[in-house]
Amino acid sequence: MAERIRQRMVFTGLVQGVGFRYLARHAAAAAGATGWVRNEPDGSVTMELQGTREQIERVLEGVMRGRYVRVETLERTGIPLIDDERGFVTRDELW
Repeated sequence: MAERIRQRMVFTGLVQGVGFRYLARHAAAAAGATGWVRNEPDGSVTMELQGTREQIERVLEGVMRGRYVRVETLERTGIPLIDDERGFVTRDELW
């Protein structure tokens, strides 16, 4: 069985108001990855993804294929796994 990992990612560019979170949610479900995604007040998008490296790369490919999405930078950081996480959600937190 492939090793599971968790990564925090911060995307900048044209990533808000273009369906990014919708794409991320559906790509994660299709890949079997877990985690969350949210818009940030500075115009970036933060996402935490958990799964195998292959699952994570499949989610990123799905997001990058978005018709209007234009990622200028992507920062990726490895973070600890969340063992009991189920599914992938969009967080709509107030700033």
